[in-house]
Amino acid sequence: MLNSLSGRFLILTTVFVMLAEVLIFVPSVARFREDYLNARLERAQIASLALEADDMISPELVAELLRNAEVFNVVLRRDEIRQLALSSPIPSPIDRTYDMRKPGAMVLIRDAMRTLVDRDERIARVIGNPVRGGGLLIEVTMDEMPLRAAMIDYGLNILALSAVISVFTAFLLFLAVQGLLVRPIKRVVGHMQSYAKSPEDARRIIEPSARVTELRDAETALKSMQQELTSALKQKERLAQLGGAVAKVSHDLRNMLTSAQLFTDRIEGSDDPLVKRMAPKLVGSIARAVALCETTLAFGRVDEPAPMLSRVNLSRIVEDVIDSESLAATDYDISFSADIPTGLLLRADGEQLFRVIFNLVRNARQAIMATGEAGEVNIQATEDDSAWWIKVHDTGPGLPAKAQEHLFQPFQGGVRKGGSGLGLVIAADLVRGHGGRLSLEQTGKNGTTFVIQLPKADLALAPAIE
Repeated sequence: MLNSLSGRFLILTTVFVMLAEVLIFVPSVARFREDYLNARLERAQIASLALEADDMISPELVAELLRNAEVFNVVLRRDEIRQLALSSPIPSPIDRTYDMRKPGAMVLIRDAMRTLVDRDERIARVIGNPVRGGGLLIEVTMDEMPLRAAMIDYGLNILALSAVISVFTAFLLFLAVQGLLVRPIKRVVGHMQSYAKSPEDARRIIEPSARVTELRDAETALKSMQQELTSALKQKERLAQLGGAVAKVSHDLRNMLTSAQLFTDRIEGSDDPLVKRMAPKLVGSIARAVALCETTLAFGRVDEPAPMLSRVNLSRIVEDVIDSESLAATDYDISFSADIPTGLLLRADGEQLFRVIFNLVRNARQAIMATGEAGEVNIQATEDDSAWWIKVHDTGPGLPAKAQEHLFQPFQGGVRKGGSGLGLVIAADLVRGHGGRLSLEQTGKNGTTFVIQLPKADLALAPAIE
C-alpha cells in the first residue's frame, strides 16, 4: 500500500499538514503566552483594587488575593507615583523582565521559545498597561513554571488537533486520488494488458473516457498507438501470407521455366531463319524469368543458415568470382582486376562471402554492359585494427536517383529494367549476419563503389544507416 500512488499521497499529505501546523504552532504558542501574561496583569490589577477600597486589609486577605492572581507582588503606578499595592515574599531573585506594553512579534516568539526550553525555576517581572485607564503602569512578579506548564498543555492540544486534521485530510485526499487518478490508471493498465493478449482484435482498443485532461490525453495517445500497431500487425500477416504464396508460385514457375529452357536449347539448333532470329530473345526472356524466381525464393528463405566462420583466403574467392564473370562478359570490352594483399585471411563464411562479392561484381558488369561501352570492375581489400574492408568499384554510369533512394529495399531498388532489386538486399543480409555492413560509398558519372566492412572483434557493428 505504501508503494502505491494513493498510499504515498496519504503519507505526503499527513506530513505536509503536520509541517504546516508546526509553522502555525510557534506563533500560536507565542500568542497564548501573551494572553496568559496579560490575564495575570489584569487579575493583579483587580486584586489591587481591594487595597484601594480598604487600606486596612489583613495579611491573610493579601496573600489570598496574590494567590488567586498567581503573582508575588503587584506594583501600580498612578500619576508618576510608583506604589507597591500588594506584596509577598519572593522565593528567589528576579531573573527576567518582560515588557508587555508594545511587544514585537519576533520578541514574543523568542521569549515563548525561551520559556518552553528552560526547565529551571525562574522568577520573572512582567510590565504592562493597566486596563480601563487604571493607571500608567502595572508591574507584577510571578513564577514562570506554571506559565511553561500551561504552554506545554496548549501545545500538546494543538499538536493532537493537527494530527487529527492531518489524518482526516489525508483520508479525504486518499479517496479523491483513488477516484480521480488510481482507478482511471488501473483501467488504462487493464486495457493495455487485455490488448497485449490479442493485439489483432480491434475490440480491445481503448476508448478514451477519463475526465482528467492529462489521463484523457494519455488514453488518446494509447488508442492511436494501438490502432497503428493493430493495422501494422494485420498488414504484416497479409504480407507473410502473400510472401508464402509468392514463394510457392515462384517455386512451381521456376520448375516450369527450367523445362521450357531445355526446349529452347533445342530450338536454337533449328535451321528456320525466323526461329534462329527469335530463339535468342526467347532464351533471354526465360533466363531472366528463372533468375527472378531464384532470387525471390532466396529472399523468402527465412531459414538462411548462420555463417560458419573460419579463416578464408580472400584472393581465392575473388579469383573464382572474376573467372565466372569473365565468361559472362566474353563478347564485351570489360576488364576485371583485383588488388588484394597476398595471403590476406578473413574470418568469414567463404560460401556466403562469395555470394556477396559475386552479386556486387555481377551488378557492376551488367551496368557496364547496358552502356555498350568499355569498362572496368576492380576489387580491392584492406584491413586495420578493427575491421577488413572490401571495395567493389566499376566505371559504369552510376546509379539512378530512384535506385539510390530504395537501394536496400526488396523489389524497389532494382537498377536494370526487369530487375527485382533482391540481389543487394540478400547481400546486405549476409554481411549483417557477419556483424558487418554493406554500404554505398559513392556513385556518379565516374562509376560506383560499394564497401563491405567485416569486423575483427567478436561484437557486431552497429546497424548501418542505409
